[in-house]
Amino acid sequence: MEHSQEFLEYLDGWLAGLRGLSLAETAERPEGVAVVSVDVINGFCHEGPLASPRVRAILPPMVRLFQASWECGVRHFLLAQDTHEPEAVEFACFPAHCVRGTKEAEPVPEIKSLPFFDQMTIFEKNSIDSSQNTGLDAWINAHPEVDRYIVVGDCTDLCIYQMAMHIRLDANARQLRRRVIVPANCVETYDLPVAIARGIGAVPHNADLLHRVFLYSMMLNGVEVMASLD
Repeated sequence: MEHSQEFLEYLDGWLAGLRGLSLAETAERPEGVAVVSVDVINGFCHEGPLASPRVRAILPPMVRLFQASWECGVRHFLLAQDTHEPEAVEFACFPAHCVRGTKEAEPVPEIKSLPFFDQMTIFEKNSIDSSQNTGLDAWINAHPEVDRYIVVGDCTDLCIYQMAMHIRLDANARQLRRRVIVPANCVETYDLPVAIARGIGAVPHNADLLHRVFLYSMMLNGVEVMASLD
């Protein structure tokens, strides 16, 4: 901990110093933009064993970003959503959640109430990696005109990290000039303090630390981590 103190202070300063990005400039060519939402569903926001008030708090800025993007002419909205099988292998690591056919697996009302919700493309996923057996890669390959991906949702260190890194590294491997943008005010992760985790036999999860570390790791790998996109 002593050895890491200087870096942790640096990390706080880095996060506090993030600058915003102009949505109007980013979406100057709106057909080249896709807004990618990960796991913004009831089971992580409103109900169920993995629902988190920290994640729920990003809904207002996310909804504003969706609305503003639509007004800028953006029409590609991709929703990657946990839709687990009842006996999902992943449940060995996490409590059973967001099972297919349950309310937990549905998009949050805040997103469903948007007047253009029926224009959004949903990718059902059975793991934290949105590229596995979902059709995401096929969509990306079918839309070569899209070269800016705005990634929002939860959790910063799990599904958001997997999504942003997949889109970024796929572009690197294929020599594609593609921007991957993560507005920090529209991503979050859950918190499970050590004492509580020990009491229930779970794995602790420090949200403040992991949120910062994984945003920083994305930045190191070429993802544009911004304070916001307004």
